[in-house]
Amino acid sequence: MLTVADLLDLNDTIAADLFAGKTYPWEALEEIGDYIRRLGPTLPPEEFDHPAEDVWIAKDAKVFPSAYIGGPCIIDHEAEIRHCAFIRGSAIVGKKAVVGNSVELKNVVLFDYVQTPHYNYVGDSILGSHAHMGAGSITSNVKSDKTLVVIREGTEQVPTGRKKVGAILGNYVEVGCNSVLNPGTVIGPHSNVYPTSSVRGTIPPHHIYKNEHTILPKK
Repeated sequence: MLTVADLLDLNDTIAADLFAGKTYPWEALEEIGDYIRRLGPTLPPEEFDHPAEDVWIAKDAKVFPSAYIGGPCIIDHEAEIRHCAFIRGSAIVGKKAVVGNSVELKNVVLFDYVQTPHYNYVGDSILGSHAHMGAGSITSNVKSDKTLVVIREGTEQVPTGRKKVGAILGNYVEVGCNSVLNPGTVIGPHSNVYPTSSVRGTIPPHHIYKNEHTILPKK
């Protein structure tokens, strides 16, 4: 089962301490909001504005006027929050990350340089540095039968104890346009997902996902 160390570079996030002592990234989902409320007041006021309760935005971030940012939330340096973005809360947006037009975020950590640029929904998820969500791709965070999410890798299963778990993307993951990442999807670093895919389970690092029967190593 892929761990925090396998999937993420903790040098590429303001939230490194959130993952301290945790084996799997999804273990951090429960704590994102409280972590922001602890970290926010410690951020240097010469670098971060505090425009609303539990909201901290780097002064060099670009936030378009029509974007909605609800707390708790931290927007790190040089991030870009575009028109009509909807950040519902418990969200950490990393350095130089992009949250695009009509993108919705909820209970997420976007590491540095993540791009969610066009019509994406990212909920109860963690996206590693330089991960990219193609236009219209989403994380589905609740199973249709509302049972608790279990992370699966081959025959191995790890219960999360949570009804809401979206996707965990490792560093440099590319998700093709209009793809759905089903609850509990884990994608290893440097892997690619073909457009219009429906993905579930775990994709190993350095692989290409064409469909559930075709997962190929990169050449």
